[in-house]
Amino acid sequence: MTTADIIIAKIKEQLPSAQIKATDLTGGGDHWQLVVRASEFKGKGLIEQHQLIYKALGDMMRQEIHALSLDTREA
Repeated sequence: MTTADIIIAKIKEQLPSAQIKATDLTGGGDHWQLVVRASEFKGKGLIEQHQLIYKALGDMMRQEIHALSLDTREA
C-alpha cells in the first residue's frame, strides 16, 4: 500500500526543495491530496508543475494511485 512517506520521498527525489503535505483521502492508499511548494516550480505554469509531480511518482500513478488532487505553487 502506498503511504504518505513513500509519496513524499519520491517527489523529493525530483524536487529536493519541496515542502509536501500528503493526505490519504479514503484510508486505502489510492486516493491522495497533495499540497506541494517547491522552488523548482519557478517560471513553470500549473500544467508543467503537475507534470513534474506525475513524473516523480512514475509507475505509482499507473499502478497504485487511483486519484490525485494537486495544489502546487512556487515556494
